[in-house]
Amino acid sequence: MEAEGQAWLEAARLLVVDDDPILREFAHAQLSSHRVTVELASHGGEGLERLRLGGFDLALVDLDMPVMNGFELIRQVRADEALCDLPIVVVTSRDDMKAIDRAYAVGATAFAPKPLNWRMLSYQLAYILRNAREEDRIRAKAKALRQLVRTQDEVISLYEDGMTRLLQTLLDQAAQPGVARLAAELDRLNQSIRDQAGKLRA
Repeated sequence: MEAEGQAWLEAARLLVVDDDPILREFAHAQLSSHRVTVELASHGGEGLERLRLGGFDLALVDLDMPVMNGFELIRQVRADEALCDLPIVVVTSRDDMKAIDRAYAVGATAFAPKPLNWRMLSYQLAYILRNAREEDRIRAKAKALRQLVRTQDEVISLYEDGMTRLLQTLLDQAAQPGVARLAAELDRLNQSIRDQAGKLRA
């Protein structure tokens, strides 16, 4: 049976990283559904290992943990090219604003104070996931556009180089006595092709 308020959640795979076994079990019970898979880690080192295996959509991370604390886990995730865009929600009982500021500074996406209101947290996670997926779509479109521009530039360069070589051959042949007028026409054609190539790149 799904926990209350979970039916609207999008399909997702979450990782909860917390050294409190009771919170981990509550997180699994409250956030899991037939569309949402919740996996658990007891400290930052274990959490990082799991994240590097790939496939997670979001991580909930405590700050105060043994082996590797939440600050270091977030820092290493943000330094990893494959994980750097992963949404990370800090879940902690700390009310120290300096610690919260530090968590955001190293790359936390959002903050949820303990004790957790699981229904409110579910809405917060759903909102973060929607935004993260929209950002992923935008990044994918931007990457495709950059590739298209690179391909266009390569085609234009090939065209320009080929035409330049052809025209240079014709100019060399035209540089014979009695064909000065033809040489001038070819010169103008050469400049026109360069101008057109410049416009295509613009």
